[in-house]
Amino acid sequence: MIRYVLWIFCFIIFIHPKAHSQKHYTISGFVTDAETGESLIGAIITVQEMRNMGTVSNSYGFYSLTLPAGNYQITVQYIGYASHIQQIRLTNSTKANIFLTPKSNALQEVIVTNHRTNENIIIPQMGMQKINTKKTRSIPVLFGEQDIMKTIQLLPGVEATGDGGSQFNVRGGSPGQNLILLDEAPIYNASHLMGFFSVFNSDAIKNVTVYKGNEPAEYGGRLASVVDLQMDDGDNKNFRISGGIGLISSRVTIQGPIVKNKGSFIISARRTYADMFLKLSKDTTLNQSRLYFYDINAKANYAIDDKNHIYLSGYLGRDALGLANIFGINWGNKTITLRWNHLFSDKIFTNTDLIFSNYDYKINLDNGEDNNIISRIQDYNFKQDYQYYISERSTLRFGIQSTYHNIVPGIITSTAQSCMQNLSNKHALESALYFSHKYTFNQNISIEYGIRASVFNLFGPGNFYSYDTNGNITDTICYNSAQIVKSYFNIEPRATLNYIISKSSSMKAAYARNTQNLHLLSNSTSSDPIDLWIPSSNNVKPEISDQVSLGYYHNMQQNQYEFSAEVYYKKLQNQIDYRDGAQLNFNENVESQLLYGKGRAYGLEIFLKKRTGKFNGWISYTLSRSENKFDAINNGRYFPTTQDRTHNINIVGIYNLNKKWTLSATWIYETGNAVTFPSGKYQIDAATMFYYSNRNANRMPAYSRLDLGATWIAKKTNKFQSSWTFSIYNAYGRNNPYIIRFENDKTDPTKTDAVQTTLFKFVPSVSYNFRF
Repeated sequence: MIRYVLWIFCFIIFIHPKAHSQKHYTISGFVTDAETGESLIGAIITVQEMRNMGTVSNSYGFYSLTLPAGNYQITVQYIGYASHIQQIRLTNSTKANIFLTPKSNALQEVIVTNHRTNENIIIPQMGMQKINTKKTRSIPVLFGEQDIMKTIQLLPGVEATGDGGSQFNVRGGSPGQNLILLDEAPIYNASHLMGFFSVFNSDAIKNVTVYKGNEPAEYGGRLASVVDLQMDDGDNKNFRISGGIGLISSRVTIQGPIVKNKGSFIISARRTYADMFLKLSKDTTLNQSRLYFYDINAKANYAIDDKNHIYLSGYLGRDALGLANIFGINWGNKTITLRWNHLFSDKIFTNTDLIFSNYDYKINLDNGEDNNIISRIQDYNFKQDYQYYISERSTLRFGIQSTYHNIVPGIITSTAQSCMQNLSNKHALESALYFSHKYTFNQNISIEYGIRASVFNLFGPGNFYSYDTNGNITDTICYNSAQIVKSYFNIEPRATLNYIISKSSSMKAAYARNTQNLHLLSNSTSSDPIDLWIPSSNNVKPEISDQVSLGYYHNMQQNQYEFSAEVYYKKLQNQIDYRDGAQLNFNENVESQLLYGKGRAYGLEIFLKKRTGKFNGWISYTLSRSENKFDAINNGRYFPTTQDRTHNINIVGIYNLNKKWTLSATWIYETGNAVTFPSGKYQIDAATMFYYSNRNANRMPAYSRLDLGATWIAKKTNKFQSSWTFSIYNAYGRNNPYIIRFENDKTDPTKTDAVQTTLFKFVPSVSYNFRF
């Protein structure tokens, strides 16, 4: 590794533009919204005199460009904003903050965007999509509740795990292989109400970036994808209130300046009220039951001076589901992120993070005794990131990250018996050092490469077991507190090469290795709040993915249309599956229930998008396979994973009829999940037992759905705006299967009936939205 790092630095020095005799100067600053002061992420800064040269504002709106002395025309572009053009005579280093003005026709812009008319051609990054949540409000969704996770499911290579659910699979990976970050804090369960809503209130989210396994070196810890969500900073010029009232939930957002033009805050809250309808029931059990969720997003920021900016953000969300005093479960997430941005110079930007994340659930069983089951996973995270803008051709990023994991798999208490039973807690420290370099060789070739070195340490105290191939305990070792049980060290190289064929087309190739040391154990296709996370151990090795991909990108009709086609192949090591009849929850020896093998995933993703005009939207198609191989399953042959789907098609259309009305529709088709159906049955003591042969040898029926939506702007002035959103989920009422179970035919026990359960069929909704 030392040899590799030395080679990189020698390479950077060798190609450093300042090795030439011509003098260079730096122009730097922040790109913000002229009306609200909100930082604009991913704004494109280009130089007319230097084709294909430029930079992108970072996660805090900061940019830096180093150019030879001379006269330049700088253009700054951001979707939904008027372009800013500035003439600059560069004779010394200059600070220039850019204020962009929103365009009145912003609603006519496409929803999913890479911000620049041809950024998809120029940047080396591939397998990435950016989503501006403020432009997603027209897409029809279940219950009319805008949900960024549902929009992500409409992208190529991304598939929903179930009807109406917010969980998703990316390029054949499972939901547990997706890293979801909210202001850098990991979210371990991103679902409300068993997955039908996500925990992300779109009113509080500014920017979302999705990486499909080709993420930059500063990200790590998951195999399939990274979803990086950033909360709004708040308006630092004016106080504003907005919100919405729907059929089953309402929300409100308050934001404004702490000190005008220097600091701001935002608070956004949301709650469902299905439980209030239960109270209308005459049934005593129902009217005493609970069924709701709430969440609160809050953020504050303050610019101490031109070089220092601090941010404090947090999230609190909770679900409650209970049947009177008989049964109850509540679960939720808490996060806190403290950030400090500092400019060492006009070329070096640093960000320091202190992060806390907590996910927990509590189950109450009142079967004559007060029994409780509690489980949680807590993270304490420190991150130090640096960005060094060497020149207009060269940008360096490096940093260090360290996370302490405290996993409580289960505490079982009984008040009546005054007893407590604890499953052994797990303690682990996960650290990483990363380095990446983005360099543009000339007008046609650019590269981004890097390396991530990760170390994972599992600590005592507790008893740690070893198992044979049948899951029997072969050895037990007791470790003291802070004593290392097992360590893993992994090197994760990554690189992307971009070759620009012309102004409107390019080819890209990428390789990335990812490792994962926290593993989600779940045998449910929906979001289950009691899913279990376990760390790598003496039995469970880190999951490893090696992905190669190749892509062609082409824009048409002056960049009004964007086309891309990507192929990928992933080789997977140390994949996890379960023994037949595995008991995963509240099991001290849960690792005895696991099987280990390898996998592969490969596919083709096609994306066609119309960016502008009264009608816009996109079409995505994915052709893919996802397979695993375990010695103890299907005689050691490859078999489809649960998330394997051959075909997936998404069509999104948005039509701006006039200034008052916007119409939208989405159509989805996908091959059914791979499942295991019984291949026979037999009788034991008059009870029917089903016989299962090969794992995942069958398929659920194909899934398809049409959703329709309309937004009517009832009133719009400078001080007040109100609108109504109407939608129909599953407009043609298709009976999409959620579960298929098998039972004896009531008239002929020798025959078997397949009984299908459908969740949603023709669901209309309406919501009222306001802002002042």
